Amino acid sequence: MKGLVIAGTHSGCGKTTVTLGLMAALKKRKLIVQPFKSGPDFIDAGLHRLVTGRPSRNLDLWMCGEDYVKKCFRRHSTDADISVVEGVMGLYDGGLSTAALAGCLDIPVVLVVDAYGMAETAGAIVKGIRDMDSAPRFAGVIFNRVASESHFKRLRESVTDMPALGYLPRDLNFEIPHRHLGLTTAEDNPIAGENIDRLADAVAKYIDIEWICNQTSPSPQSSHSRGEDVLCSSPPLRGGDEGAGDSGGFIPGTMSKSKLIKLAVARDRAFCFYYEDNLDLLKEAGAELAFFSPLADKHLPPDIHGVYIGGGYPELHAEQLSLNRSMLKSVRDWAESDGAIYAECGGLMYLSKGIRTTENEAYEMSGIFPFETVMKKSRSRLGYREIGLTGNCLIGSVNSVARGHEFHYSEIMEGQAQDVNRSYSVKGSSGDMLSAEGYTHKKTLASYVHLHFGSNPCIAGALISSCRRER
Repeated sequence: MKGLVIAGTHSGCGKTTVTLGLMAALKKRKLIVQPFKSGPDFIDAGLHRLVTGRPSRNLDLWMCGEDYVKKCFRRHSTDADISVVEGVMGLYDGGLSTAALAGCLDIPVVLVVDAYGMAETAGAIVKGIRDMDSAPRFAGVIFNRVASESHFKRLRESVTDMPALGYLPRDLNFEIPHRHLGLTTAEDNPIAGENIDRLADAVAKYIDIEWICNQTSPSPQSSHSRGEDVLCSSPPLRGGDEGAGDSGGFIPGTMSKSKLIKLAVARDRAFCFYYEDNLDLLKEAGAELAFFSPLADKHLPPDIHGVYIGGGYPELHAEQLSLNRSMLKSVRDWAESDGAIYAECGGLMYLSKGIRTTENEAYEMSGIFPFETVMKKSRSRLGYREIGLTGNCLIGSVNSVARGHEFHYSEIMEGQAQDVNRSYSVKGSSGDMLSAEGYTHKKTLASYVHLHFGSNPCIAGALISSCRRER
């Protein structure tokens, strides 16, 4: 099992470009490439899928813990020729950094350095990074935005005790469009096939792929048990009464086909933020996933037992969502008839009374909750979150705990959610208490927090159990 981490000196140094280029070049060699993303990012993971043809998995030590991360990496790397993990921020940034993840997985790091405007100074930067007490194993360094071969020669000669594996030229002319939550999503096809080919060819021309492939095996002292690869076997983070509102004693993998719960999952350009592991855990808990488009479909899928609406960009498609009145009515009627709905971030916006843009244009949504959401010109919330259930609800019983993250530019209109019931207490990553969350109406639960079910795999069983009771 071969793997490596692509890490950088800082955000914006070119990690994503190098990662996508390396994935594309390896795939062009007919290798099976398994992508992973460090941290909670949905967008990079979607771009990985676009290039490799395989779902990318998020590896997050804070949200899911070391055991789950190791199991996830082993499970999805088993049938691949090589696994590529894209890091987050700078190599050592954060308490549970990309360096910590590389150490946890026991795979080497390829360091990306933005060489624009520097030459020999690059050697000092690489030396400082390599000599940190918490330094991982390094396979080498790749320089980005290099002006010429002579520029690369100066960079290469400045680096000692770490191989210089090559570079990407400054005039590569490869760019991924941005929008307010980051890069443009894979669902919008931001990278044309010929551009991916051109990037793969540049990597093959300027970077020593053979060296990278030869340096990606785990260290000799690493040992892996194949008996731990069932992700649902992880215990809950903590808390929770295994009686009311949980998985009801459900054992993953034991559900017969006749007892499958049909879960409608919104997935299109407006709703595309899902952890792939969440969907897997739901399937292992007994769900048959029926994907539908709130943009294009007129009704929820037939014969369903529950609905899952993830995050995304409903604000960019607010007019089209609003005009699809038959779908809005279908979702509203389902909620009012005590159908189970679980929604996150963009899903919460869709279940609100309406979305108001930064230009103060108002678009009607499903109206399950009596508040509007309004877009802000600057970021509203960003950070890790730990939620505790203050009562029994769709995803578990009182005192159950799970982790996720929050990242959005919208807010609930001030004063409009005061009388709405809430099921979550919320803490930030440092333990500071934040505003209560988890808005509930009948059997609907919605929140701005994107939960990773791997932080407490009982969530998937509890959600499916709740849908089963509603059947």
